[in-house]
Amino acid sequence: MSTAWMYLVVAGLLEVGWALGLKWSDGFDVRNKPTATLLTVVALLASFVLLAQASKSLPIGTAYAVWTGIGAAGAAIGGMLLLGEPVAPLRVVFLTMLVVAIVGLKFSAGNA
Repeated sequence: MSTAWMYLVVAGLLEVGWALGLKWSDGFDVRNKPTATLLTVVALLASFVLLAQASKSLPIGTAYAVWTGIGAAGAAIGGMLLLGEPVAPLRVVFLTMLVVAIVGLKFSAGNA
């Protein structure tokens, strides 16, 4: 896996972290949740920086789609595992389809 793809995967995982952090920080409630807010902001900034680095050598459409896909799937799975969100069979099917699409985008990007 190239460095750009590693940056992109880490950026996507950080997106999962800051998406869940939005919930844990109560929408950036600095007075009551300062640590959660700070960690969320750090994850958000790091995610964007790594996405920007990956997009230097990957097609932006592919990079952005993979980044948001990892974030969306990861946040949904994290919500189910950590926040008690419903685990409906159709939800699992569609999340599986999303992961398949992310993998497909990686393999269809060529040598980038």
